[in-house]
Amino acid sequence: MNKIALITGATSGIGEATALLLAQNNYDLILTGRREERLTVLKQQILQKSNSRIHTLNFDIRSLDETTEAINSLTEQWKNIDVLINNAGLAVGYNTVQDGVVDDWERMIDTNMKGLLYITRLISPIMVGRSKGHIINISSIAGKETYPFGNVYCATKHAVQSVTKGMRIDMLKHGIKVSSVSPGAVDTEFSLVRFKGDEDKAKQVYKGFTPLFANDIAETILFVLTRPPHVNIDDILVMPTDQAFSRDFRKE
Repeated sequence: MNKIALITGATSGIGEATALLLAQNNYDLILTGRREERLTVLKQQILQKSNSRIHTLNFDIRSLDETTEAINSLTEQWKNIDVLINNAGLAVGYNTVQDGVVDDWERMIDTNMKGLLYITRLISPIMVGRSKGHIINISSIAGKETYPFGNVYCATKHAVQSVTKGMRIDMLKHGIKVSSVSPGAVDTEFSLVRFKGDEDKAKQVYKGFTPLFANDIAETILFVLTRPPHVNIDDILVMPTDQAFSRDFRKE
C-alpha cells in the first residue's frame, strides 16, 4: 500500500515538481493550494503518468478556518497521512523596514509561519497517534542568514528553522521524523511573486548564472524521505554551484 503525502503549495514550483516526482515513486498524494484550476490540471497530469491516487484540497493556508475545514473533510481512506511537506511560502516586496509595506509583511508571516503551524497542528496528532510519520519543512538560505531588503522574509524563514528544531524535539519520543530543506536561488515563480508580477525584475535575479530548478529540490526531498528508518536528515542546505551564501554569485 502506498504512503500518503500531503504537499502544501502544490500548484507551482517546488510543490508541483515534488508532487510529480513522488507520484513516480509510488506515493498517493493530497495536493493543496489556492489556485483550484492548477490543482485540477496537476491532478490530471499525474493520473495520466502514474497509478497514484490523487486528492486535491483548495483552500488558503493563511486561514485557520479554511485549513481546518479542508483537513476535517478528509475521508478515512485519506486521513492516515504519512508525510507532510510544508512547502507553501512566498516572498513579497523588496524594501527596507522603514519603507516596508505592512500588507506584504502580513502575507509572508501568515503564509510562511502561521500557515505552516496551522496545518502541522492538524496533521501532527494523526502521526503521533500512529507513532509514525515524516514532516518536511521547506526553508531557505534566507533562514540561515539575512540579506538587504529581505528583512521580514528572512525572519519568517529563520522562524521555520527554529520551529523545525522544536518539532524535532517534540516528535522525538513518538518516532516521527522532522526535517528541513533549505534551497538557495531556485528558478520558480518565487521572484515573480516577490516583484509583484514584474517579469523583467524577476528575470534579472537569475541572469548570468545557473540557478537551481524545482526538480533539484524535489529530488532532495525524495532523498530525505527515502533514508532508512534509523536515519533522519535534520537539515539540508542545497545551493547552486554558482552561489555561495545569499549575495555571492559567480556570474558570466
